[in-house]
Amino acid sequence: MSRVTSARPRSSVLRTRAAVVVAGLGATAVLGTGAAFAAETGTSAAATSTVAMSPAAAVAAQATAQSQAAAATKAAEAQAAATAKAATAKQAAAKKAAAKKAAAPSWTKPVSSYVLSATYGKAGNMWTSNHSGQDFAVPTGTPVKSVGAGTVVKAGPNGAGDGPAYGNAVVVKHNNGKYSQYAHLSSVNVVPGQIVKAGQQIALSGNTGNSSGPHLHFEIRTTPNYGSSVNPVSFLRSVGVTI
Repeated sequence: MSRVTSARPRSSVLRTRAAVVVAGLGATAVLGTGAAFAAETGTSAAATSTVAMSPAAAVAAQATAQSQAAAATKAAEAQAAATAKAATAKQAAAKKAAAKKAAAPSWTKPVSSYVLSATYGKAGNMWTSNHSGQDFAVPTGTPVKSVGAGTVVKAGPNGAGDGPAYGNAVVVKHNNGKYSQYAHLSSVNVVPGQIVKAGQQIALSGNTGNSSGPHLHFEIRTTPNYGSSVNPVSFLRSVGVTI
C-alpha cells in the first residue's frame, strides 16, 4: 500500500519557521534599540545629574552672589562719598581763599594807632623846604606797614639813598606806579627787591635822622627819589583810606 505525503503541512512548517526567525530578528532589533535608548537615557541622566545642584548648594551660591553685589554697592557708595567729600573740600577751600582775598585790604594806613603831627606842605625851620610828607606821632618800635602791595626798591640807612635827614628809610613801588616812603625808622625788616602785601610789616618806627621825637615820616611819590612827593593824605583818601 503506497503512502501519500501531503506538501501542505511542510509549507506550513516552513512558514512557521520563517516567522519565528523574523520575529527573532525583530525582537533582537527591538531589544537593541531599547538598549541603545537606555544607554543614551542613562548618559543624559548622568549629565543632568552632574549639572544640577542640590538645594543647599543653590542657596549658598545665591548668598555668595548677594554678598558680592552688596560689597560692590558698598564700594561704589564709598567712592561716591569720597568724591563728594573731595568736591566739598575743594569748594570750601576756594570759598575760603575768595573770602580771604576779599578781606585783604588793597590799601591801608601805615600805622594802626597814631596822632597826626606835621602835615604835608607845612613850612618851618625843620625843613629846607616845605614838609614833604605826613608825620604820625607813635612810640619807637611801633610796627610800620606797607600801605599797598608792591616791591621794595630802597631800604636802609642814610634815608635809603635820600640823605641822612631821613635816617633809616624804606621806599616801596606800588602796582599803580606810585611810591610810598617811610622814614626815621628804628629798624628795617625788608630788603630791595622784596615783594610785599598791603598791611605787611616792613619796619619799626623810630627817631633816626633829622627828627625831634619818635614818629613816622610818610610820603607818597611819583618817583622813588626825594623831590617827587604828592599829598599823602589826599592820595590815601583817593584809594579809600581815611586818616
